[in-house]
Amino acid sequence: MTRSTEGGRISEARARLLATATRIFYTEGIHSVGIDRITAEAQVTRATLYRHFAGKEELVLAYLDQADLAIRAQVADAVAGSRSPAEQVRAVARSITEGIRSPGFRGCAFLNAAAEYFDPAHPIHRAVIAHREWFLETLTELLGQVNGDEAEAAGRHLVMLRDGAMAAGCLFDPELISATFLNGVEGLLRTLTDKTAKPAV
Repeated sequence: MTRSTEGGRISEARARLLATATRIFYTEGIHSVGIDRITAEAQVTRATLYRHFAGKEELVLAYLDQADLAIRAQVADAVAGSRSPAEQVRAVARSITEGIRSPGFRGCAFLNAAAEYFDPAHPIHRAVIAHREWFLETLTELLGQVNGDEAEAAGRHLVMLRDGAMAAGCLFDPELISATFLNGVEGLLRTLTDKTAKPAV
């Protein structure tokens, strides 16, 4: 079906708003950025913004939803390209370090948002928790294929390793942080494999 010119303009304006908000929210924070700054840099009017988003909160939720989809795709690609369960975990870990080593890295978008919206009842905080629950469940399932008995504890361990790497990656040498994180993942996998290999007493 052919889109109308007007519809094309509206889609383009929404995409430009979201791209602009994503860039500024991630690099500078959410509370520090107002609607006027976003509309000015996206080169749209406030009326155009409100045609697509009910307000700033909805724009922030769209930003987090976009980040969530990107991370889900990243994990899916990493898993699809690996054969064994342990290699799948390693591939996910390597994809995390690719982000840490990327230009303009400013930590985890979700941890950053949670620091600004700490009320558990706030929709933005709930969006953060929903993403993290999915991430923990995904890692736990992968680790469960390495050692089902230790999967839950290992999943929590890996998420904590990841959180530490994401926080440190924008403060210290990203190469060193990435190597340290990957070493930690290897240690976790080695522990799981050793426990699986030991005969039951």
